[in-house]
Parts: sequence; structure tokens; C-alpha cells
Amino acid sequence: MPIDESSSDDVLGAPYTAETIQLPGDEEGAVVATLVRRPTHGPTNCAVLHVHGFADYFFHTEYAEWWTERGYTFYALDLRKYGRSIRPHQTPNYVTDLHEYFPEIDEAWRRITERDGHEAVVGSAHSTGGLTLPLWADERRSPLSGLVLNSPWFELQGPWWLRTVGTTVLQQVAAMAPRQVIPRTVRGFYGESLHSELGGEWDYDLAWKPVESWPMRAGWISAIRAGHAALHRGLDLSCPSLVLSSARSAQPHEMSEEVTSSDIVLDVEQIRRWAPALGRHVTSVALEGAIHDVVLSRAEVRREVYSTLDRWLAAFVEA
Repeated sequence: MPIDESSSDDVLGAPYTAETIQLPGDEEGAVVATLVRRPTHGPTNCAVLHVHGFADYFFHTEYAEWWTERGYTFYALDLRKYGRSIRPHQTPNYVTDLHEYFPEIDEAWRRITERDGHEAVVGSAHSTGGLTLPLWADERRSPLSGLVLNSPWFELQGPWWLRTVGTTVLQQVAAMAPRQVIPRTVRGFYGESLHSELGGEWDYDLAWKPVESWPMRAGWISAIRAGHAALHRGLDLSCPSLVLSSARSAQPHEMSEEVTSSDIVLDVEQIRRWAPALGRHVTSVALEGAIHDVVLSRAEVRREVYSTLDRWLAAFVEA
């Protein structure tokens, strides 16, 4: 596999750097992933590898700096066709099998461990990344020291028939027309609540994380459902896992307090139901007032997120 291990300044500014991972092309052409790095203070053999969610990319500097203050080198992977890795000829986020992401995770792992010498690596992932990274770790029998999942996408939300006959129909559509856009309603409340120009706290590139998300295509959703099925059969992760989610979900029809204090993207009951399927050692924590991306919640909730993470690391990983 051709690779490029040269790094340059990242869009987040120093001390963040980014390096391009060249990957084999697909039917759309050239494919790359991007590994972002933030160093800690002084030498360390501990690192974090973070994987983002759907219609997302890494911009979470507060989260990264919490880890680096603790002594971990922080790495974040923008997967193919997301964020820094999107190229003009590509359909954003489109794959037809979650295994397509495994080569860039493999290469990120190699660089973090073999090249950079980190011996203890904690996995971190949000939403769709919270499905992909555990599947990778299970298949690769990866020796992660721990796994932190932030509102992982463990099941398809909505009425029961979407998870039964609806999934069968979806798979049939995906087999015939994988690029078919699946209709859905996206009100944009979540994005509006986040971005600093729209009333939120965070500054990020709206071209990489659009307010109204990306279109969902049949082939991609079929890949997600296959990933859900694999998780539901049960994984065998030996490392301790921490699953963080909001205390409640909501489906608001207007901007309201629910938007900024609950998960309006996923069903948190499903997250908690399927968390034990990860493996032998799982801690699941519901956070009052948290939103879908718990580390983008209000300041007082984020303090509880980091306090929870601190206690879990001390008890189950660093001990």
C-alpha cells in the first residue's frame, strides 16, 4: 500500500499536525485518509486514537487537550470521504461496507504503535465511529488498552418495522441501486445548536460538517445495518469499554431546551441495551443534560463527562 508519512500544520493550527494516508483507489478514483496529531508534554508511551461520526470530522480541541494534559499523545483519524479527506471527485461518506475503513485504521495503528512507539493506546469514537471502531478492534484482535464510545450508533432508531421488514427492503434497494438516496427529514436543529455562527459554542467547517447532514444512500445504510447485526451477535473485546450517552432522547419539532439537553439524533435506550454486546467489561453511563456528542454539551455537562472519564481511566485502564 502506498503511504505518505510526511506531516504538515493542520487546519486547527499548532501544535496540531496532519498527515495524509494514501489508500488504494475505488470506483470514484483516488482515496485518502488523514491522521491528525496533537503531542502531549514530554515523552510518553500512551496515546489515544479517535474516530468521528457520520457527517463529521475531528475539530474537538477541548477533548484532545484533556487527553494531552493527562499525558496521552492524541491522534484523530478523518476517515476516507470525510472532513480533511474529502476530495472533489468523491461522494461524501459513501462506502458500501464498514470494512472499507479498516485499512486506514490499520495504518493509523501502525504509525501510532510501530513508528511512534506508543505501547498503551485507548480507542475513542463517536456515533457511527462508535460502531466502526469496535468492529475493527474485534476483527483485528487489537490490543487496545481501553475503549471510550461517545453515543455510539448501535441500532437503527425509529419504529420497529424499520429494523425488520424495512431493513430487508433497504438491502434489496442497496443491491440494485446502492447510490439511491433514502428520503429522511433533517430539521437541522442539532447543527444549529452547535455552530458558533448559529447560536452554538463551537467553530468548525460547515462544508465538512453541514448543518443538514449528508444524504444517506442505500448502500451506506445497508453497510450500517450489517455492522449492527455483527455487533448484536456479540463482540469479544477484552479491553474495558466506557459507553457514554445522554440520559434521554427527544424528537423536537422546534428549537427548544430539548435540543440542548438531550440526544436528538439517536435512541439512547438502544445504546444502553446493546452496550453489553461489546465484550466482557463494559461500563455504561447516562449523563443528565448531555447532547448527542457528549463532549459538545454545555460546560457543566462536559465537566461531568470528563469527571466520569477520569474515574473510569484511573480505575480500569491506568491501574
